[in-house]
Amino acid sequence: MAETLLAIDDLRVTFGVGRLHVAAVEGVSLRLEAGESLGLVGESGSGKSTVLRAVTGLAPVAGGSIRLAGEPVRLPRGMDFYRTVQMVFQDPFASLHPRHTVDQILAEPLAIHRVADADARIVTALAEVGLGPSYRFRYPHQLSGGQRQRVAIARALVLRPRLVLLDEPTSALDASVQAEILNLLETLRRELGLSYVLVSHDLAVVAHLCERLVVMRRGRIVEETTADALRSGTVRDAYTREMLRASKGFTREPPAGSGLQPS
Repeated sequence: MAETLLAIDDLRVTFGVGRLHVAAVEGVSLRLEAGESLGLVGESGSGKSTVLRAVTGLAPVAGGSIRLAGEPVRLPRGMDFYRTVQMVFQDPFASLHPRHTVDQILAEPLAIHRVADADARIVTALAEVGLGPSYRFRYPHQLSGGQRQRVAIARALVLRPRLVLLDEPTSALDASVQAEILNLLETLRRELGLSYVLVSHDLAVVAHLCERLVVMRRGRIVEETTADALRSGTVRDAYTREMLRASKGFTREPPAGSGLQPS
């Protein structure tokens, strides 16, 4: 029986008070098994990114529970949490310190966690994302958007986490570069035994990386489905069907020339 790596029960996240009170997430429950990739999809404002931020402690939890490998997640998050869970953000330029070299960016988490053999770890992490040692001493502004996102992925992997949270990791990239990053993420999950929770509004992106998908609307889960169900159009909820119709040309199989490999 597979291990439940992440368990979220009746999660609620609210912002503001009184008349400004906003319920961003209401009663969300989900499970992620070890080695699995789960997609959270929905329109802007559906609460999908807020779920990731609640897991990492970046959004206030108003109710419910979050468990990691069977243990309750504490507030504030401890060092052990960040050894197990890392996050890759949407905008690689904004998430990387502009005045730090790639070497400094990757060395920082290793120093915080007092990890030995930092040099070897950095070189290995860069190689895993397809960047050579020459990239160590470049600054973010000297890299392309795809290279910056590879550095962000390397930073997430350098501590050897089990779970990586991906918040729209390709939406700020050109289509051809998106394909490269998606194939990279799929290869890394397979080779390193990672688990993913991927947030995206792009059904094709989520279906490429994820076996199972959770559809959110207005802070709630409206349907849990699979990539195969999206391909065949056998989804149950009307909102999910609307999303499929809005995704013109959506297909489980990548378009010719995209560089994507079928899952």
